[in-house]
Amino acid sequence: MLGLLLPLLGFALLDSLNVLNLGVTSAVVYDSRLSRRSALPGGLSFIGGVFAATSTFGVLTVLGLNFLTDRVDLEVTPTLRYWGQLVLGVVLIAVASLSGSARPTPPLWALNLTRRNPWLFAIVGIVIGFGQSATSVPYLTSLTMLSARDPLPSTWPLIVVAYCSVALLPSLLVLALSTRRTIRARRAQRNIVRATTRFGPVTVRILFFGVGVVLVAGSLWNYRALW
Repeated sequence: MLGLLLPLLGFALLDSLNVLNLGVTSAVVYDSRLSRRSALPGGLSFIGGVFAATSTFGVLTVLGLNFLTDRVDLEVTPTLRYWGQLVLGVVLIAVASLSGSARPTPPLWALNLTRRNPWLFAIVGIVIGFGQSATSVPYLTSLTMLSARDPLPSTWPLIVVAYCSVALLPSLLVLALSTRRTIRARRAQRNIVRATTRFGPVTVRILFFGVGVVLVAGSLWNYRALW
């Protein structure tokens, strides 16, 4: 079990470097500070929407994968395994090669929405959460690893919920610091946003590239099994 939880924790920490979630939360905090109102309603609404979407997507994905494996008798041969490893490695290298210089910013309509009714910002979180869940390589990999366990752990829904909670820790920390009016809290908030925005995408691309190279090299080393 520990061999499953440790990789999932690593993937969750990697997923927590998402600059879009942190950027939206920071925008809500700064806009609320300019308007002299609390950032908690809009921030919690957004984070709750993202959490609801990602956890729901995870639970449904694990259930769907288990349903398919129970209905389809698929034998994982060495050829299928190494071809899958090769394709995954190429995809990771391609994702790592994409330029990450542009910093995602929250849409203006979302900020206008939270100004009028902060709790409606949950809709924005749900939309972003489902979009990220379907495209997040660490999250999809974690769900695949979890569903591949035989038998499936009885606490697997809690594992999915814990993963989604860890992935939102930076956003929650920024929102919590916004409730403090001290200079130290504001400086810590700026440092978290600045460090995540500057080093987060680079770290993710380096890890994706390294894992992709290892997967491609491993499949090519066993090239006889590919045919």
